[in-house]
Amino acid sequence: MHVDRLRGEELDDLFDGILKLETREECYQFFDDICTTNELVALKQRFQVAKLIKEGWTYSKIQERTGASSATVSRVKRCLDYGSDGYHTVIDRI
Repeated sequence: MHVDRLRGEELDDLFDGILKLETREECYQFFDDICTTNELVALKQRFQVAKLIKEGWTYSKIQERTGASSATVSRVKRCLDYGSDGYHTVIDRI
């Protein structure tokens, strides 16, 4: 896990704060404050790529639909196949 190198009280504080968000509107407000527009676009794009990969879309259709680069699609696929199962956990719950 790459995030293991970052584990600690400060990251725990961030994650605990995110877990306290109760509504979609609170998420919009928090992420508007904490992320730049480009950071949020990148997060949104990666998440959509992961959903489409899990749905069986081809790389080219995913790139066309999301505007993601082939490198981004490949990276997300690698995370789905060999990562910490974070994408799977969230996508399976929604």
